[in-house]
Amino acid sequence: MKTLKNIKTTRYQLETLTCPSCITRIEGVLNKEPGVEKAKVLFNSSRVKVEYDEEKVSSNRLAELIEKVGYPILPS
Repeated sequence: MKTLKNIKTTRYQLETLTCPSCITRIEGVLNKEPGVEKAKVLFNSSRVKVEYDEEKVSSNRLAELIEKVGYPILPS
């Protein structure tokens, strides 16, 4: 049985995204990570919103995945 109490939402601000394929690339890598419930790239604002189980994956790991595919995260 799955509980929702461990689900956390975090947002990352990226440099300006320049093409729609960026969405597919970022969402693809995040949605394959165990513990990620949903990842959504907001193209117009260059933000990424991720819902994840904080017992299975950390915010730092998610940021690392985004940067690993070539999208630096801006400090908030």
